[in-house]
Amino acid sequence: MAKFPIKRIRTIALVGQAGAGKTSLAEALLTRAGAIPAAGSIERGSTVCDYTPLEKSFRHSLKLAVASFEAPHLDGPHRIHLLDTPGYPDFLGHALPALAAVETAAIVINAQNGIEMMTGRFMQWAAQRGLDRLVIVNRIDADNVDLPALLEKIQQAFGKECLPLNLPAAGASKVSDCFFAPSGEADFSSVEEAHRRLVEQVVEVDEKLMEVYLEKGEVPPEALHEPLERAMREGHLIPVVFTSAKTGAGIGELLDVIVKLLPNPAEGNPPVYVNLPADGGEATDIVALPDPGRHVLAHVFKVEIDPYIGRLAVFRVHQGRITPGTQLYIGEGRKPVRAGHLYVLRGKTQVEVDEAVPGDICAIAKIDEIQFDHVLHDSASDAHIHARPLELPVAVFGLAVQPKKRGDEQKVSDVLHKLMAEDPCFRLEHNAQANETVMRGIGELHLKIMLEKMSGQYKVDLDTRPPSIAYRETIAARAEGHSRHKKQTGGAGQFGEVFLRIEPLPRGTGFEFVDKVKGGVIPHQFIPAVEKGVRGVLQTGFIAGYPIQDLRVTIYDGKHHPVDSKEVAFVSAGRKAFLDALGKARPIVLEPIVNVDVVAPEQKMGDIAGELSGHRGHIKGSDAPRPGTVKILAQAPLSELEQFPARLKSLTAGHGSYTMEFSHYDPAPLMLQQKLAAAHRPAAHADD
Repeated sequence: MAKFPIKRIRTIALVGQAGAGKTSLAEALLTRAGAIPAAGSIERGSTVCDYTPLEKSFRHSLKLAVASFEAPHLDGPHRIHLLDTPGYPDFLGHALPALAAVETAAIVINAQNGIEMMTGRFMQWAAQRGLDRLVIVNRIDADNVDLPALLEKIQQAFGKECLPLNLPAAGASKVSDCFFAPSGEADFSSVEEAHRRLVEQVVEVDEKLMEVYLEKGEVPPEALHEPLERAMREGHLIPVVFTSAKTGAGIGELLDVIVKLLPNPAEGNPPVYVNLPADGGEATDIVALPDPGRHVLAHVFKVEIDPYIGRLAVFRVHQGRITPGTQLYIGEGRKPVRAGHLYVLRGKTQVEVDEAVPGDICAIAKIDEIQFDHVLHDSASDAHIHARPLELPVAVFGLAVQPKKRGDEQKVSDVLHKLMAEDPCFRLEHNAQANETVMRGIGELHLKIMLEKMSGQYKVDLDTRPPSIAYRETIAARAEGHSRHKKQTGGAGQFGEVFLRIEPLPRGTGFEFVDKVKGGVIPHQFIPAVEKGVRGVLQTGFIAGYPIQDLRVTIYDGKHHPVDSKEVAFVSAGRKAFLDALGKARPIVLEPIVNVDVVAPEQKMGDIAGELSGHRGHIKGSDAPRPGTVKILAQAPLSELEQFPARLKSLTAGHGSYTMEFSHYDPAPLMLQQKLAAAHRPAAHADD
């Protein structure tokens, strides 16, 4: 029998704005449970979750950390898997994957700062994934805190279903329980009133319990447990708890809430995997059941390159049972690997365990084939099962890079690929037209940290400069193209003829290749060659040398020769027919448009709005996240924002901040298109 049955496992992600106190909260919970002798300090760099040199010097979380521990309880010890996430928008590539590994998202709010930008976004993301949500108001003992007003704002922003499970008492030095055993005084409101509202909210999901409550005016506490969990699953109740990680106020009560009320893996909404058949058949959903007796389904949501043990893959088991030595398949791989050792993590500490059951978050090391988002399974027949996609932000902020030292090219490449393995929102691209390598991240801070990590941990330094803008090309009209490739050089010749049609697709669709050849006029084995020729043009562009997207190419006719037709002939014919069609389809250049969210002093709103409007930006709205500040929502072309960080810093005297994420592509202004086309090398379209 498992040491920790599924009903005694809890998985919680601490999410929210940077500075909310998530890491300190994790320290307080670990200390309260007896997992560590004393809480570490962010200032001293001694916390469990912020263990890398960069995090210690920066004094903020920069990556997802797992802190698993045991919590005592009358029913037996519970295993708690706590995920501490970074709160800066630049590191969403580490924070968002945590939501794929847990039943509960605990949104942490700094009582001093109130509801901030990331608070609302994480509430929304957690709801989209069907997670239970818990609001933790931290730092309730801080100066100049208005907790009644904050609770009211939480209910205004996220709904009246946000109800307190406890209330601050004795000047925020402790909390009074409003659910388990309601009694005592509170610094505001009333414990009895809070209890009544909780009961009324919970019984709404259970008709029989509602009848009991209406008839007797009360409900036995033990009868509330199951409907409360159902209310949380359905989003009908979002509990609010009050804590101070610094003083320990409310920490014991929070641990009780985690153990007694939060869902175990069998009670949460079951994860859904997707089966994508290799033969192109229709995709089907597969619900993972938290049954140790079924075959294994586990999802890799974090990869870390440890300087001593190499690649560490962290995964959540959704179905089945894994033990050291279990034979596992990785993604669509057909060759099994053997998990030599199995670990639970507590920051950088790896504790070896002898099994992982549904709900467990574990790690295996030294298996280089495992990548982020892979599915681990124990049956070759499951090779086409994929995890439900994570909607991660597109990396749009870029720097063109090259090694400072000649001869370091291979070393730099190896390090950059390690960083990409760890961070799904960090990527590399090579701009053939500009002959530059570009590293891309979510924002300026994201890339700054990457450069510091390369320099500090890997002893690699780069020269950087602003990159060329990632323009794209597409078409605005339908057109047809034709090409006959015929070559006779003595002996066997080359022959291939292709007729194709192209048409625009909605923005963001990508590329589709459709085979509608009938009667065998082009043998089936040559169709991939035609597609290869077409795809070659997609990469090199047509009018300005940028990749082509958002169009469908349909091959519908052609000719072949029984002796002279070869793959190379149809590659060339496909390429030339595609170029022929592009010339008639009104090709255009697209430019990347990004969403820009700016938070700044409210008196600077006019200056910032004017700055954005002056660079082809459009103001979409504004908000007041807290007194004295304004949040401006805008869209602007990425090409116009190269100097925006410096201009914002100047306008706000360093008090403004911004986030930027890719939105979509739009046609570039005609003058810009003409300029880009004129700069493109005419030889790019020359025939092979």
